Amino acid sequence: MKIKNLNPVKLLFKYLGIISLVIVFAGKAQASTIKPEDPLNRKVKELISKMTLEEKIGQLNQFSNPYHKTGPGIKSERNESFDEMVANGLIGSFLNVLGADETMRLQKIAIEKSRLGIPLIFGYDVIHGFKTIFPIPLGEAASFDRALMEKSARIAAIEAAANGIHWTFAPMVDISRDPRWGRIMEGAGEDVYLGEQAAKARVHGFQGDDLSRDNTIAACAKHFAAYGASFGGRDYAAVDMSERMLREVYLRPYKAAVDAGVATFMSSFNTINGVPASGNRWLQTDILRGEWGFKGFVVSDWNSLGEMIYHGNVESQYDVGFHGVDAGIDMDMEGRIYINQIKKLLEDKKISIGQIDEMVSRILLIKYRLGLFDNPYQYCNKKKEKELTMHPEHLAASRDAAKRSVVLLKNKNKTLPLTGKVKRIAVIGPLANDKDSPLGNWRGDVAPNSAVSLLEGIRKIAGNKYEILYSEGCRLLDNKESNFSAPVLINNTDRSGFKKAIAAAKKADIVVLALGETAYMSGECRSYADISLKGLQLELLREIKKTGKPVVLTLFTGRPLVLTDAIDHADAILNCWLLGSESGNAIADVLFGNYNPSGKLPASYPYHAGQIPIFYEQLSSGRPYDPKPDSLTSKYRDIPNSPLYAFGYGLSYTTFKFRDLKLSSEKIRMNDKLTVKTTIKNTGEYAGEEVVQIYIRDMAGKGVSRPVLQLKGFEKILLAKGESKKVEFTITHADLAFFRLDETWGPETGKFQVFVGNSSDNLPLKGEFELEER
Repeated sequence: MKIKNLNPVKLLFKYLGIISLVIVFAGKAQASTIKPEDPLNRKVKELISKMTLEEKIGQLNQFSNPYHKTGPGIKSERNESFDEMVANGLIGSFLNVLGADETMRLQKIAIEKSRLGIPLIFGYDVIHGFKTIFPIPLGEAASFDRALMEKSARIAAIEAAANGIHWTFAPMVDISRDPRWGRIMEGAGEDVYLGEQAAKARVHGFQGDDLSRDNTIAACAKHFAAYGASFGGRDYAAVDMSERMLREVYLRPYKAAVDAGVATFMSSFNTINGVPASGNRWLQTDILRGEWGFKGFVVSDWNSLGEMIYHGNVESQYDVGFHGVDAGIDMDMEGRIYINQIKKLLEDKKISIGQIDEMVSRILLIKYRLGLFDNPYQYCNKKKEKELTMHPEHLAASRDAAKRSVVLLKNKNKTLPLTGKVKRIAVIGPLANDKDSPLGNWRGDVAPNSAVSLLEGIRKIAGNKYEILYSEGCRLLDNKESNFSAPVLINNTDRSGFKKAIAAAKKADIVVLALGETAYMSGECRSYADISLKGLQLELLREIKKTGKPVVLTLFTGRPLVLTDAIDHADAILNCWLLGSESGNAIADVLFGNYNPSGKLPASYPYHAGQIPIFYEQLSSGRPYDPKPDSLTSKYRDIPNSPLYAFGYGLSYTTFKFRDLKLSSEKIRMNDKLTVKTTIKNTGEYAGEEVVQIYIRDMAGKGVSRPVLQLKGFEKILLAKGESKKVEFTITHADLAFFRLDETWGPETGKFQVFVGNSSDNLPLKGEFELEER
């Protein structure tokens, strides 16, 4: 990683090899993020002046409830002295402590028994809902609906706050272009622009307009940085990339979160170019606070400070403590590093008390902004906990979000929607009556097996109009999986249910087949090399297709899957993700035509795992792709270059036509705006929504190759049958900026192409313009 902003003295030390002096000076050079003229900052400064060193160190520590976790992590042993530590001011935060009663109990100890009465901050993984569960974030990103993403985060915040939570470890804004990585389910997929929009929407949803209100919670942008680019798609693995790639792709959603006012950041587990992110001053201080002006605090991921020893960049916890403080990690999550090492580091003058005061001040400022000093018990309200948790309006919003996130991948011969001609429906598959998998991983505090299953949803809408036949067909797992710690044991041998399933299919007019992944096949530490349909599912699909009955494949998944061997055996395919509490109702809405699917893929579906990482925003090769067998160009000899389904792809029950692309000018100057207008007409038989997408191509960077396509905007519009609407986009010089050859950020003059359509591989309209100097 290139070191930026070193002063001449540090540069001299660097090149002379006097590393220890550089470290000491760098450690004392944290720029203050606290402006004393702000009333809250004055309160923070006054409070810090009263605190002992032990109380200051206490604010930097976060401990977990040993009886409740939302994701994999090193087990937190029961510590009977937690209450005593709180009373002595030695804990600043808890995670995984839930409920108005328990949060009230601990907060009372902090307020009434500790010397200074500094409130605790309670954090929890509220990723896609608290009790009312919404689609996994990757699925919700498929809605291409900013307002929907903000609303789901708003409802999650309302429920979490009513249950005593002040702070969520979300949104995850990691760009990922590797579907083998299990945590791709937590983000918005492969694209920078979509990732930025999702980050802003979710931050606004969690935090609202006033963080001190009792129905808002502090958001946390994670995992800083580039966790989604780990080698081989494996969790916790290394990341190595150019600074250009880092800045142009992976850092930008984090910057969007800062611009949206995100309260906190979380450092990532991985190394970046050899330096662990949790000990990386260039990331956590120089960029985050120096370049971007971030004013909140940074928390480590679970023991990510302590894991530096395993990364091999330090020898001891003492060294870990130094690097964490020097990098700018303010709060140690479950690492026990700061509480054991900071005092010794201060005694040895490796770090300064000024650094500690700065770290503490950032944490206290967020507690003030949350209103915890004015009313530390405002989140501990049993009445609100009962009234707001799983409110009917929240469940209705979950159903709406779910149906808008479904992506129609195939619809041969207009198999869908199901019409009056269909009288008998066979619902088959290991996931058809599964009430747990739709909840997904990172499911907040929801009760297991509480989602509406696909079978239940179909039966509710079908009523007496249709006969519903059901057969499991085969098990997906050999074990009954109940949580993230359970092993995933795939059933590869038991075909005993095939006969009954085939018989049901033969009796039916149409088959709805539910295949894919269970909830815990994606998420943290859920990476897979093989991302095709697991177990006997593909075999079951083939056998059902042999009956000659139309087959609708409803695909449950937390990631893009390789479906190349499956698509020819299905007449229609609905990508249903893991849609949350109202999953079955939402899918049934789509199947029966009560809602016309409008989702678009937020990540490419590979044709073959050998293509991974796969994404549309590619750089052109010096020998561009040519399919002719004798061409010596950039291609595979055995498979296509292109994905099975491209980013932005998604069908509808209706059809749309794009026409009349108009640019406001053929030439613009640096401070000008380019207006791009187009008209879209619904040419099909149903009312429907379309996501109008605009892409650009910079034809020639001055010394730097530019991607062949980049998404720069989208608008989701509703069109009645036969209706036309005009859509307008605005392009400014900021949309054309990139990390230039001289390592500065900005646009360059030259020619650009503009494309408009409904998928990265379906852009029928094209225009050109030129950017000139001022």
